[in-house]
Amino acid sequence: MTRLLRTAFVVSLVLPLAACGGGKGHPRADLAASQITTIGVNSYLWRASLDTISFMPLLQTDSNGGVIVSDWYANPASPAERMKVTISILDQDLRADALRVVVLRQINRNSQWVDAPVRAATAQKLEDIILTRARDLRRAAIAG
Repeated sequence: MTRLLRTAFVVSLVLPLAACGGGKGHPRADLAASQITTIGVNSYLWRASLDTISFMPLLQTDSNGGVIVSDWYANPASPAERMKVTISILDQDLRADALRVVVLRQINRNSQWVDAPVRAATAQKLEDIILTRARDLRRAAIAG
Protein backbone atom coordinates (compact mmCIF):
# COMPACT_ATOMS: atom_id res chain seq x y z
CA MET A 1 0.00 0.00 0.00
CA THR A 2 2.84 2.38 0.84
CA ARG A 3 4.50 1.66 -2.48
CA LEU A 4 1.26 2.40 -4.40
CA LEU A 5 0.77 5.61 -2.45
CA ARG A 6 4.36 6.69 -3.10
CA THR A 7 4.00 5.96 -6.85
CA ALA A 8 0.77 7.95 -7.03
CA PHE A 9 2.46 10.84 -5.21
CA VAL A 10 5.46 10.86 -7.60
CA VAL A 11 3.19 10.69 -10.65
CA SER A 12 1.10 13.59 -9.34
CA LEU A 13 4.30 15.68 -9.00
CA VAL A 14 5.81 14.74 -12.38
CA LEU A 15 2.67 14.89 -14.53
CA PRO A 16 2.15 18.68 -14.32
CA LEU A 17 5.81 19.22 -15.25
CA ALA A 18 5.41 17.13 -18.39
CA ALA A 19 2.70 19.47 -19.63
CA CYS A 20 5.11 22.43 -19.51
CA GLY A 21 7.75 21.17 -21.91
CA GLY A 22 8.12 20.28 -25.53
CA GLY A 23 6.24 23.18 -27.06
CA LYS A 24 7.72 25.05 -29.99
CA GLY A 25 6.01 28.31 -29.11
CA HIS A 26 3.82 30.07 -31.62
CA PRO A 27 3.85 28.63 -35.12
CA ARG A 28 5.62 30.93 -37.58
CA ALA A 29 5.03 31.28 -41.28
CA ASP A 30 7.57 29.51 -43.43
CA LEU A 31 9.86 32.21 -44.79
CA ALA A 32 10.20 30.39 -48.10
CA ALA A 33 6.52 29.54 -48.44
CA SER A 34 5.59 31.10 -51.69
CA GLN A 35 3.83 27.86 -52.57
CA ILE A 36 0.49 27.26 -50.97
CA THR A 37 -1.18 24.09 -52.20
CA THR A 38 -4.38 23.84 -50.18
CA ILE A 39 -6.47 25.45 -52.93
CA GLY A 40 -4.55 24.44 -56.05
CA VAL A 41 -3.10 27.89 -56.73
CA ASN A 42 -1.07 30.42 -54.78
CA SER A 43 -3.33 31.58 -51.96
CA TYR A 44 -1.75 35.04 -51.77
CA LEU A 45 -2.46 35.68 -55.46
CA TRP A 46 -5.95 34.25 -55.04
CA ARG A 47 -6.80 36.43 -52.03
CA ALA A 48 -5.23 39.53 -53.61
CA SER A 49 -7.21 38.97 -56.80
CA LEU A 50 -10.49 38.68 -54.91
CA ASP A 51 -9.64 41.76 -52.84
CA THR A 52 -8.76 43.80 -55.92
CA ILE A 53 -12.01 43.19 -57.78
CA SER A 54 -14.25 42.89 -54.71
CA PHE A 55 -16.32 45.86 -55.90
CA MET A 56 -17.39 43.89 -59.00
CA PRO A 57 -20.04 41.16 -59.01
CA LEU A 58 -18.46 37.74 -59.50
CA LEU A 59 -19.76 35.35 -62.12
CA GLN A 60 -17.38 32.43 -61.49
CA THR A 61 -14.66 31.53 -58.99
CA ASP A 62 -12.68 28.30 -59.26
CA SER A 63 -9.94 28.10 -56.63
CA ASN A 64 -8.63 24.76 -57.92
CA GLY A 65 -8.35 25.98 -61.50
CA GLY A 66 -7.31 29.48 -60.46
CA VAL A 67 -9.96 31.36 -62.43
CA ILE A 68 -12.00 34.37 -61.33
CA VAL A 69 -14.53 35.85 -63.75
CA SER A 70 -16.43 38.99 -62.88
CA ASP A 71 -19.80 39.89 -64.27
CA TRP A 72 -20.20 43.11 -66.21
CA TYR A 73 -19.70 46.14 -63.97
CA ALA A 74 -20.72 49.70 -64.80
CA ASN A 75 -19.17 52.47 -62.74
CA PRO A 76 -22.00 54.70 -61.44
CA ALA A 77 -19.98 57.73 -62.58
CA SER A 78 -19.89 56.37 -66.14
CA PRO A 79 -23.05 54.28 -66.72
CA ALA A 80 -22.60 54.14 -70.52
CA GLU A 81 -19.49 51.99 -70.10
CA ARG A 82 -19.05 48.60 -68.48
CA MET A 83 -16.11 46.28 -67.81
CA LYS A 84 -15.62 42.57 -67.28
CA VAL A 85 -12.45 41.06 -65.81
CA THR A 86 -11.07 37.52 -66.02
CA ILE A 87 -8.15 36.66 -63.75
CA SER A 88 -6.19 33.45 -64.22
CA ILE A 89 -3.66 32.24 -61.68
CA LEU A 90 -1.40 29.89 -63.58
CA ASP A 91 0.99 28.54 -60.95
CA GLN A 92 1.37 27.78 -57.25
CA ASP A 93 4.31 30.16 -56.93
CA LEU A 94 4.02 33.83 -56.07
CA ARG A 95 5.52 35.12 -59.31
CA ALA A 96 4.56 37.80 -61.81
CA ASP A 97 4.25 35.31 -64.66
CA ALA A 98 1.80 33.22 -62.63
CA LEU A 99 -0.92 35.84 -63.14
CA ARG A 100 -2.88 36.81 -66.24
CA VAL A 101 -5.60 39.47 -66.36
CA VAL A 102 -7.95 39.99 -69.29
CA VAL A 103 -10.21 43.05 -69.35
CA LEU A 104 -13.20 43.45 -71.65
CA ARG A 105 -14.97 46.77 -72.18
CA GLN A 106 -18.30 47.65 -73.72
CA ILE A 107 -20.02 50.96 -74.36
CA ASN A 108 -23.71 51.64 -74.73
CA ARG A 109 -24.62 52.92 -78.19
CA ASN A 110 -28.29 53.40 -79.00
CA SER A 111 -29.32 51.11 -76.13
CA GLN A 112 -27.00 48.35 -77.37
CA TRP A 113 -23.83 47.20 -75.63
CA VAL A 114 -21.00 47.02 -78.17
CA ASP A 115 -17.42 45.92 -77.66
CA ALA A 116 -14.89 48.70 -77.31
CA PRO A 117 -11.10 48.72 -77.04
CA VAL A 118 -9.50 48.64 -73.62
CA ARG A 119 -6.62 50.95 -72.81
CA ALA A 120 -3.40 49.03 -73.24
CA ALA A 121 -2.21 49.58 -69.67
CA THR A 122 -5.46 48.61 -67.92
CA ALA A 123 -4.75 44.88 -67.56
CA GLN A 124 -1.11 45.57 -66.65
CA LYS A 125 -2.17 48.00 -63.90
CA LEU A 126 -4.56 45.43 -62.46
CA GLU A 127 -1.81 42.79 -62.50
CA ASP A 128 0.53 45.19 -60.69
CA ILE A 129 -2.11 45.97 -58.05
CA ILE A 130 -2.80 42.26 -57.48
CA LEU A 131 0.91 41.37 -57.26
CA THR A 132 1.59 44.21 -54.81
CA ARG A 133 -1.34 43.13 -52.63
CA ALA A 134 -0.20 39.48 -52.76
CA ARG A 135 3.30 40.44 -51.64
CA ASP A 136 1.82 42.52 -48.80
CA LEU A 137 -0.31 39.56 -47.69
CA ARG A 138 2.74 37.28 -47.74
CA ARG A 139 4.82 39.77 -45.73
CA ALA A 140 2.03 40.05 -43.16
CA ALA A 141 1.85 36.25 -42.86
CA ILE A 142 5.60 36.00 -42.34
CA ALA A 143 5.61 38.79 -39.74
CA GLY A 144 3.05 36.86 -37.76
